[in-house]
Amino acid sequence: MLTRHTLIAVAALSLVAVAPAFAQTMAPAASSTPANPMVGGAAMDAKKNIVENAVASKDHTTLVAALKAAGLVETLQGAGPFTVFAPTDAAFAKLPAGTVEMLVKPENKAKLTKILTCHVVAANAMSPAIAKMIADDKGTHPVKTVGGCVLQAKMMGEKITLTDENGNVATVTIADVKQSNGVIHVIDTVVLPKG
Repeated sequence: MLTRHTLIAVAALSLVAVAPAFAQTMAPAASSTPANPMVGGAAMDAKKNIVENAVASKDHTTLVAALKAAGLVETLQGAGPFTVFAPTDAAFAKLPAGTVEMLVKPENKAKLTKILTCHVVAANAMSPAIAKMIADDKGTHPVKTVGGCVLQAKMMGEKITLTDENGNVATVTIADVKQSNGVIHVIDTVVLPKG
């Protein structure tokens, strides 16, 4: 005959054996939030700000240098929210020879600031929201930037494009790179203010 203590010990051992399996079935599901995409060979940390992540990307060295020359680093490290359409080094390389070197000179700071702020929107605009605005506006949505430029957002297949006031078209190549103070969308062309 089993004693009461033996029954309790068997029951306790049974619970210990079953507890891990029970805990696994009761564990919360893994987060359905997708991880940030890699940019320029670097992991983008959603807990870091726009500048911290841009510095980590080997594809954005020109942008980072331009932000420093324009004195915009501190602004884009601020609370935001900001949406930055971030041109790659290859995008800057498409500009006429000598343009970047000319723009980063101290005497051209105002012009450089204008160009860079035409890549910034004072909002946290993820691509699904932008796509919805484009659809709601029957195919083209005007995007007002901090620099005063108005970009025309459109869809080209599954990709968002931005047409500047001169007719230059930038395509978002990597969307929805979450930041602590907004979002980055990588683009393949520098957008320019009119004139």
